[in-house]
Amino acid sequence: MNTPSDLVAILGTGVWGTALGKIVQNNDHDIRCWSHRGNTPLISVVQNAQIIVSAVSMQGVVATAQKLRSLNLSVDKIIVTATKGLDPQTQQTPSQIWQSILPHNPVVVLSGPNLSKEIDQGLPAATVLASSNLAAAQQVQKIFASDTFRAYVNQDPLGTELGGTLKNVMAIASGVCDGMNLGTNAKAALLTRALPEMIRIGTHLGASGATFFGLSGLGDLIATCDSPLSRNYQVGYRLAQGQTLEEILANLEGTAEGVNTTKVVVKIADSGAIAVPIAQQVNQLLQGKITPQSAIKALMERNLKPEFDNLDL
Repeated sequence: MNTPSDLVAILGTGVWGTALGKIVQNNDHDIRCWSHRGNTPLISVVQNAQIIVSAVSMQGVVATAQKLRSLNLSVDKIIVTATKGLDPQTQQTPSQIWQSILPHNPVVVLSGPNLSKEIDQGLPAATVLASSNLAAAQQVQKIFASDTFRAYVNQDPLGTELGGTLKNVMAIASGVCDGMNLGTNAKAALLTRALPEMIRIGTHLGASGATFFGLSGLGDLIATCDSPLSRNYQVGYRLAQGQTLEEILANLEGTAEGVNTTKVVVKIADSGAIAVPIAQQVNQLLQGKITPQSAIKALMERNLKPEFDNLDL
């Protein structure tokens, strides 16, 4: 029988959960997997696991966390959240949801420039494991770290999580840029201005601005905004090609979390009077209110200003 130190529970059997499970297995740890679509009882998957990795979609986080709470988990079990998104009702991140529902269990955020298909192929990558409980983050670091998957730790779970969440909005914009063949100059300008927009939202919500210059911020932004493997990039690219959002989502493999995240980010920005010009244009584009061409025009015609302005990064 597996001991708790040998066994890792993986919740969510999509491409991301499968890729994470493969890393753990390659490190000689046993895994048990659970999906809300399957028939395996959740208790049988988590009862002997010291570490529980959640790779469910954003819309499934609350229900999954509540299922675990009903099992009366021991407080030493570590919850690792690998979901990127924001709850549309509460505007909370996945780790905030997990911590509110299971307040006595350590929660660790896993986020970075981690395209699941590349990881599944064994290509080298790096990630961040962040938690206010440093010992828990370090314990999870040992489970995941390998010669093809380098794992770092930090103590800003909110910033780490928001970096991976907010870049999905920018990936949609990046896909539009490439889909319209706007060139390298435009793409460089877009990504450079995307980062301070992410920082403005992140620091407003309580994250450290410095975290966004790390793997889970700038690193994930680069990876996601420059790869057709990114579902959010695909959404933007196909919108620029004239497809409707409904057509795109119907034929997309997996969930493009940036579609929902964009709506939440704009609500947060509006309530806090935060400048998010890229997210605003992406939001209108997703709602069918503007065309890709008019979105680009609106960004280019914004009021002139200094590049570095303390009031507007």
